[in-house]
Amino acid sequence: MYRLWLVIKPLPVLALTLWVLRASRSAYRNRLAAGLALSLAGDVLIERSFVAGLAAFLLAHVAYAMAFLAETRRPLLLRAVPIAAYGAGMTALLWPRLGDLRLPVLAYVLAICTMVWRAAARVGHTGAPRPGEWAALAGAVLFALSDTVIALDRFHSPIAGAQLPIILLYWAGQAGIALSARFR
Repeated sequence: MYRLWLVIKPLPVLALTLWVLRASRSAYRNRLAAGLALSLAGDVLIERSFVAGLAAFLLAHVAYAMAFLAETRRPLLLRAVPIAAYGAGMTALLWPRLGDLRLPVLAYVLAICTMVWRAAARVGHTGAPRPGEWAALAGAVLFALSDTVIALDRFHSPIAGAQLPIILLYWAGQAGIALSARFR
């Protein structure tokens, strides 16, 4: 069953990567494709090494943030406030149980919160918000929620049946981010 999961788990992200690569060429598309490819690597690596998978996903979030920055660099710091508060709150909750993973998890939280903030800052950057902007933001938030469930399950207290919401939120998040490349 485990080997089957190693094959099935990355398939949706592989399909999304190929789908994004069919979108019009742009820095945005290329960076999203890089983020999806890094997530694909993370899907496989995390089954062998949590830290290696975490590193791949951290780089995926950096690639997504860079894609969103390719669209707009306006800071919109007020949009960062709830995201930063959420990240700080979750980090504070988990901190006592992170042990040797404190610094890697802190770096990861900073990366994913930055990614969500940059997706939020992109909404309405050219006037009225467009569907692709909302798709990217929804995807970023869903990805963050998936990681929240992972963190709570792993570092706070086990959650019965957590794997299903984790993977569904993750795949939906990746789909939202990928969809944003097709709606440009």
